[in-house]
Amino acid sequence: MKLRFAPSPTGYLHVGNARPALVNYLFAKRNGGEFLLRLDDTDRERSRPEYAAAIEQDLKWLGFEWSLLFRQSDRLALYEEAAERLKAAGRLYPCFESEEELKAKREAKQKRGLAPVYDRAMLKLTPEQRAQAEANGKKPYWRFLLSSRAVEWTDLHQGKRSVKLPAISDPVLIREDGSPLYTFTSVVDDIQTGITHVIRGEDHVTNTAVQIDIFEALTGVPTKVQFGHLPLLLDSDGGKLSKRIGSLSLRGLRNDGIEPIAVSSYLARLGTSDDPEPLSLDQLAASFDLAHFSKSPARFDARQMLALNRRVLHGLSFSQVKDRLPAGATEVFWEAVKGNLDLLNEARAWWDVVGGEIVPPVQEGEQEFLATARALLPQGEWDAGTWGAWTEAVKQATGRKGRALFHPLRLALTGEEQGPELKVLLPLMGRERVLRRLQ
Repeated sequence: MKLRFAPSPTGYLHVGNARPALVNYLFAKRNGGEFLLRLDDTDRERSRPEYAAAIEQDLKWLGFEWSLLFRQSDRLALYEEAAERLKAAGRLYPCFESEEELKAKREAKQKRGLAPVYDRAMLKLTPEQRAQAEANGKKPYWRFLLSSRAVEWTDLHQGKRSVKLPAISDPVLIREDGSPLYTFTSVVDDIQTGITHVIRGEDHVTNTAVQIDIFEALTGVPTKVQFGHLPLLLDSDGGKLSKRIGSLSLRGLRNDGIEPIAVSSYLARLGTSDDPEPLSLDQLAASFDLAHFSKSPARFDARQMLALNRRVLHGLSFSQVKDRLPAGATEVFWEAVKGNLDLLNEARAWWDVVGGEIVPPVQEGEQEFLATARALLPQGEWDAGTWGAWTEAVKQATGRKGRALFHPLRLALTGEEQGPELKVLLPLMGRERVLRRLQ
């Protein structure tokens, strides 16, 4: 069994395309198969090496491993050879219409109530007409002649599927500049690398039928590749996710302090009846089943992933995060604050509270109370019992208790309405810092 993830390096990976990557990876892992990473970078204008590098970095951050990595831009000779075979078989034919001419044809058909399917006019082109067009400076682009049949397959997720090829325009496989398009190169690569299963979004159903036809034209035998199509992942408002939504890019999530296990655990269970819980890739693969996915689109809810990330953080030991904490942060500090974090980056603010400088808010009417608290601040070494002894002394001196006692002190010392237990934070702050804040 061989599966692949084939992103185009035209932007950063976001949760919408990380999900099919994860599904293919877990499916392969669950069944003892191979996972390949292919970069579909034949779009010369939009593909960028920095995006290719980011894709690798993001997938490694999630914990992915692959048996083979290659770029389509390194395999152009392979595509040229395959194209020549299709031309020789009469399945790839040259076209010279401009985009304006094609648009006029489509609009004319639509006005007559017909589907805007390409009319195959260029099939009638004589050698003399082609030579004349080229003499006039035109370069052909090449369309694939689809079969006049319905392509049927048993989908790994959706069951029986059928697409009528006569209802589809012959796809362009080779651009005017000679560069091949994804529809074509993907089939050539899947044949050459022995891909056995392709799992992707349901927006590729029509594309799958076209690619099956291309596959069989190239090999002369029915394809044995099994296809699966999952419902698309929508954003919280029900819209389609985009590569340009930076907040949902894997890079953005990582920079915000989301843990990779939270991302993979959430995406692996999103759209299934299984509750998301923090699990490693091996654990996720052990119970992975395409049948668990609903046939309806799932909505990505950042709040749910954040809640899962909170659970992940609460379970991490100091040794697992110390390299990502502020310089000087201790195990006592981590154990004190981790229960209050949604994102690891939030630890920076709490480190400023205990080891840096903050500007507490002005508390109208509390100056006398805070002055009393400052005067009663204990001398000597502080420990976990200092907070209790101090607040008891303040209580006895002011008559305050409950929120009236504790809330002004928390605001003055941390600048926050709530947070970690002050009995732990107080010794970390030290007496001089506490004195300054009460002042």
